[in-house]
Amino acid sequence: MLNADHQEPLYRQLKKAIQAAILNDTYQQGEKIPTEPELSEQYNVSRITVRKAVEELVKEGYLVKQQGKGTFVSLPKIDRKIEHVMGFTAACQANGFTSHSEVTKTEVMKGDADLRKALQLEKDEKVLYIQRKRFAGDNPLMLENNYYPYNRYSFLVDETLDGSLYDLLREKYEIFPTQSGKTTLEIALADEEQAQLLETSIGKPLFFMNAVIYDQHGRPVHAGKQYIIGDRYQFTL
Repeated sequence: MLNADHQEPLYRQLKKAIQAAILNDTYQQGEKIPTEPELSEQYNVSRITVRKAVEELVKEGYLVKQQGKGTFVSLPKIDRKIEHVMGFTAACQANGFTSHSEVTKTEVMKGDADLRKALQLEKDEKVLYIQRKRFAGDNPLMLENNYYPYNRYSFLVDETLDGSLYDLLREKYEIFPTQSGKTTLEIALADEEQAQLLETSIGKPLFFMNAVIYDQHGRPVHAGKQYIIGDRYQFTL
């Protein structure tokens, strides 16, 4: 329930509650949400509070009003050109979203033969694996799994990595991710771990993007295996 004593305004609390219901599929794409009186009674707030929360969600693209029919779920999408080297942060900014990240795993490992080949590593060279949960606004959208040549990128262990990786590499280390190798895009279904991290349901359709990114000297920066919530993202060719 909402907390009237909390410093955050009630309409913003309600907005987040409706937003969460959309993202966890309580209210599904194209579904009509409860009316203003119903939401007012459900959350024990005024209709003015409900109207303000709904209006903000309409402006942000989560809801759409249909004259004479009601208010329906319409999730906004992040649009990105698949053939360009564009990081998640830049894609969010280009579509009017704020973004941030949380590191969920860090591991120094021995990569398999395919990964060592992709990163151009010798047999005994190590791989740095970093997994991040990427947020568009307040909501998780992508599970990023990046594999780096450890000898060249061990410094990332000491970075917070809560913002743009590519901006960090360019501005602090003069490493410029400029081109991508073979990129594949498939559909996958969220397993239990992915669903928990992305705060969605098991079996949710995800984009699975597999790519290698190179720097200005043609050396691999990372091999990436990214899982992206399918109905929140679209790729343009």
